Amino acid sequence: MPHPQKEDHRVFYTPSDGFVGDVIPFRHGGEFWLFYLLDRHPGEGTPWQLLRTRDFVTYDEAGTGLANGDAAADDFNAYTGSVVESDGVHHVFYTGQNPKIVDEATGVPLQVVMHAVSHDGMATWVKQPQDTFAAPGDRYDRADWRDPFVFRPDPEGPWRMLLAARHLTGPDRRRGVVAQCASWDLANWEVVEPFWDPALYVTQECPEVFRMGDWWYLVYSEFSERFTTRYRMSRDPLGPWLLPAADDSLDGRAFYAAKSAADEDGRRFAIGWIPTKAGETDDGAWEWAGAMTVHELVQRPDGALDVRLPDTVRASFTEEDRVTFAPVLGDWDRLGVDVPDGHACAVAGPLPDTFLLTVDVEVGAGTSAVGVVLRSGQDGDEGYAVRLEPRAGRLTFDRWPRLRTGDAQWQISGDVPQVLELERAVDLAPGPHRLEVLVDGTAFTAYLDDRVAMSGRLYDKRDGGLGLFVTEGHATFTDVRLRRRP
Repeated sequence: MPHPQKEDHRVFYTPSDGFVGDVIPFRHGGEFWLFYLLDRHPGEGTPWQLLRTRDFVTYDEAGTGLANGDAAADDFNAYTGSVVESDGVHHVFYTGQNPKIVDEATGVPLQVVMHAVSHDGMATWVKQPQDTFAAPGDRYDRADWRDPFVFRPDPEGPWRMLLAARHLTGPDRRRGVVAQCASWDLANWEVVEPFWDPALYVTQECPEVFRMGDWWYLVYSEFSERFTTRYRMSRDPLGPWLLPAADDSLDGRAFYAAKSAADEDGRRFAIGWIPTKAGETDDGAWEWAGAMTVHELVQRPDGALDVRLPDTVRASFTEEDRVTFAPVLGDWDRLGVDVPDGHACAVAGPLPDTFLLTVDVEVGAGTSAVGVVLRSGQDGDEGYAVRLEPRAGRLTFDRWPRLRTGDAQWQISGDVPQVLELERAVDLAPGPHRLEVLVDGTAFTAYLDDRVAMSGRLYDKRDGGLGLFVTEGHATFTDVRLRRRP
């Protein structure tokens, strides 16, 4: 499906000749090497492109990271995989797919695992066609055999390859399995017992496993219950895999196929993409691929993962704008308001196209909602609302006006009070909270209390001011800061 015309923004990286699909991060030479699937015009095939960065602020566009094959090759589309190093040699394992090469049993394009090696520090890759293999047709669907992730949890044991796969039988939307292969030489692979077989999803895409402290994590993306990236926890790299006590997703609908890498200090970053929307409108369908975004993952004492804005990205916004609010509704005392049975709002002047907004707010007990309006109209109502709802225990994204279903006043999507796909569960106990909202053109990510992330798009309204609001309760905005990059 075609994407809308692209904007030249660098906070949420987008290449000039396409869009960012799945990212395959690898730490090398003090940098993050970010291989990603380049989504171009249909029919051109999919290569891996390469970015290099030290800080997720400045990116070196290093060109093609792994070329796709020609129109007759298994890897006309070189899809997601992983990179490992062994004895000074780098290995790429990736998905090969060609619409012209179909599985005889199903008639849909066959997916195969492919292998390439590099002896020169990943400057060049030599493909190993003799190592290509498909799913065993008597065990798994040969049309779903993708996203190989290779790791070696035991240095004395075999290499393990995880794959997004599907059983041949069972309820259609519950056949997803993380299949597993084993190898001692990174060339010959044996299909062994499934790695994780929960009967929950169509499939678990882009699986990866990593360790932080005493916990191991299995991260994957699914499109069954929701389009989202989820995780499970275990004390052992082979499971069993446990549901975390906190929310098991890293973000909402608009952050997909995330994979991660850690720096030398052990800080781990999850890199995914914010999808575009069809027709460049708020009501357009979500599309595949878009703009790259990065979250830092932080481990809680119980092992659950918090998601926050990387410090380097925050620090890159060094120019501060003065923000002065004018009340529209309610009796405001500076930036505090008590409105037990109504709504209050205040509005400040125009927002830049790209900015980082930081809001510290003290939320009173029993408050229904408090938050900010992005690209607000003068009435403080029209625009995009990032809303904290303590009673409901959620962070939501709303817009006004909503979709109109007719000409009458009541013919609006009033029964859809927020973008349900972006709703995030949060702990909003009375007291201080910090909201950070990073906006770059039509893409945004909101972070709450360095624990929860919510990404999305802002298409229909491209300009406006900043609003603050409180609904049925009390809140004091103790600090509001608006910063730009130089």
